[in-house]
Amino acid sequence: MNVVGDARLVSSDLIAAFDLPAAALVNQRIPKKLLVENGAPTTADRKLIQEGIEEITWVAALKPASIGVPEYRDEQRSYLELAVLLVDLREAGKVTRLAELIHRAIPYPVLLILADNGGLMLSLAHIRWAQKEADKTVLDGEPSMARLSGQASDQRDFLQALSLRCQPRTDLHALYQGWLDTLTALQAAAITGRFVKSENVQQASARRAALHRCREIDDEMARLRLAAAKEKQMARQVAVNMEIKALLAERERAATNL
Repeated sequence: MNVVGDARLVSSDLIAAFDLPAAALVNQRIPKKLLVENGAPTTADRKLIQEGIEEITWVAALKPASIGVPEYRDEQRSYLELAVLLVDLREAGKVTRLAELIHRAIPYPVLLILADNGGLMLSLAHIRWAQKEADKTVLDGEPSMARLSGQASDQRDFLQALSLRCQPRTDLHALYQGWLDTLTALQAAAITGRFVKSENVQQASARRAALHRCREIDDEMARLRLAAAKEKQMARQVAVNMEIKALLAERERAATNL
């Protein structure tokens, strides 16, 4: 799969990898104004949606009747439908914020495909009922996102793992979590160099925690390296370098859970 070629062609490859039944396909364009009205709390966000997005396509509606997977309800959430959206971006930049706004605006869990001139990204985020607003949903944690650019073998294995037939079918929540865990495996592959699906829920959870810690360590090391570059005292430079060395060791330990 070539992630740098024509965005629409690559998008169609990714959508095909989900192996969705024809009954679930919608393929309708969504006006940007719906996102602006439902998911843009600030003027800057509204401008980002208007200027950053070229086109939004509602690819599929995954309902019990169309994919044969039961709905899910508990005190925190109701998953009656999953949505697959394709968003063509005008240019790269502020993709994380755009993804968050889109997830917030749609009242269903979304498999969000974002296409820009660098290729494709996939983003997923659980939602739950808002505590103080009836019938309103909010994000349940930050969106999980990965750019589909890596080793060809990892891409192939990832696409094969996305198939609806490879995911849990207990209910729509389990199905969505299965896709999120598959995305986590791809994120882990960016560090380990090898795509391997999680064997169970516990391993997937440990992987998410390890990925979060690796990112925290990377941010802290970047801060320390910047501080070391500005430091004029030799003793302090040595101390900062020792901190970085300790963080590198911790990162290696965290990576063993990936």
